[in-house]
Amino acid sequence: MPPSAPLVEISCVLEVLAAPAVTRLYFWALQVDFTDGRSSVGGGHTGLQWNPRYEGGTAVNWGGYAARSRGGGVLPGSSSSLPGFPDDPNTLGYPWRPGRPYRFRVHRSPDRPGAWRADVTDVPTGETSLIRELFGGGTYLSAPVVWSEVFADCDAPSVIVRWSDMRGMDAGGSELKPSGVQVSYQSEGAGGCSNTTVTLQDGGVLQVTGVPRMVEQGSFMQL
Repeated sequence: MPPSAPLVEISCVLEVLAAPAVTRLYFWALQVDFTDGRSSVGGGHTGLQWNPRYEGGTAVNWGGYAARSRGGGVLPGSSSSLPGFPDDPNTLGYPWRPGRPYRFRVHRSPDRPGAWRADVTDVPTGETSLIRELFGGGTYLSAPVVWSEVFADCDAPSVIVRWSDMRGMDAGGSELKPSGVQVSYQSEGAGGCSNTTVTLQDGGVLQVTGVPRMVEQGSFMQL
């Protein structure tokens, strides 16, 4: 991200271009840190899930963790009007469809200091659903990341997601866009697969499983 005043909002568009073909958990998320202007006090992640526990396998999530300096642990949050399970308030049913763009946005709660809202907008219809609020603390956002977390076997059929229109807003109301992205993969020793890659398409970033790796760890990709 370019230099700016502290960030108060982060958003991006997510599309599942090639959906999973196996009944294992997939999670594609926008992650942010919550800061007090000096250091991180916690962080959260919001996005789509392919989750066999939910009707049609489709869900959204907004959850996170307190910083270790604040004891760690899962952050509390508000309830939601979206359907879910009492033992997992972070994950909620949401009828997303492959090939359809959804904008995820994290921003300050207008009602509660230190709370952060995540909402999801069906881009073609413009319909926005509030996921919930996360009581993460802090006054600003930092360190935006987009990731794919895949619990399927490495030889599962290829899945493709596309991230685009990444943007932020600072405390002065200025809109900002990143100049590029830094690529990172989980190592095979830590359980990652060697056949995942990242590539660019029409100004967006594709994260792809089940294909030969084309972009190396640590690469910077100009948007």
